[in-house]
Amino acid sequence: MNRIFGMGKAKAPKPTLDDAISSTDGRVSAVEAKMKKLEGELARYRDQLSKMREGPGKNTVKQRALRVLQQKKMYESQRDQLMQQSFNMESAVFATENIKNTMSTMQAMQDANKAMKKQYKNVDIDKIYDMQDEMADLLEQANEVQELMGRSYNLPDDIDENDLEAELDALGDEFDFQEEVPSYLNDAMPPMPELLPEAPNVNVNQPVPGDSRSAENFRAEPALRM
Repeated sequence: MNRIFGMGKAKAPKPTLDDAISSTDGRVSAVEAKMKKLEGELARYRDQLSKMREGPGKNTVKQRALRVLQQKKMYESQRDQLMQQSFNMESAVFATENIKNTMSTMQAMQDANKAMKKQYKNVDIDKIYDMQDEMADLLEQANEVQELMGRSYNLPDDIDENDLEAELDALGDEFDFQEEVPSYLNDAMPPMPELLPEAPNVNVNQPVPGDSRSAENFRAEPALRM
C-alpha cells in the first residue's frame, strides 16, 4: 500500500516560544552587525567632508552620508521592534512557567490533603485525651510515692519552726564558733621550753681583765690546743 499511495510526509514539530525567541535574537544580532557596518561608512564620510571644500563633490559625499544615515535609522527601528518582540515572548514564557509551577503546587497540596485525611481517619481524639488523663494520674501517684518514701520518722508533728529558729539562735550565743585546739591535744602536747639567754658577744682577741698572759699568748693559745 505504501508503494501505491506513498507515505505521508512527517509533520514538522510546532515551533515553541523558546525557538521563536532564539530566532528573533539571531535576527537582532544580524541587524546590529549591519548597523555597525553603516556606522563605519558614516565615520569615513564625516572624515571626507571635514577635509573637502564647498562644491559639487562635497555635496555628492554628503548625499551618500545621508542615505547611509537613513539606512542606519531604519535598522535601528527594526532592531527595536525585534527586541520588543523577544521581550514579549520571554514574558509569555515566564508567565507560562509560573502557571505550571502553580498547578504543580496545587496538585502537591491536594495530594497532601488527601493523605492527611486518610491518616486522621485512624486517629481517635478521645483516646488521646484519655491517654493524657491517665499519664497525669500516673505522675500524680508517682509524686505521692516519692513524698511517702521521703517521710521522716520519730519526729513530733507539733514542732513549730519559730521555736526551732529561737533555739538555734540560743545555741549560737552559748558556743564559740572559732577554731580551738581540742582538750585531748592540749594534754598530749608537752610544755614549750623557755628560751635560753643569749650568749654574750666576746672578742677572743681581747684579754680578760686580771689575766697576766699577753695578747700574743692569748691569740696563740687556741692554735696550741688544736
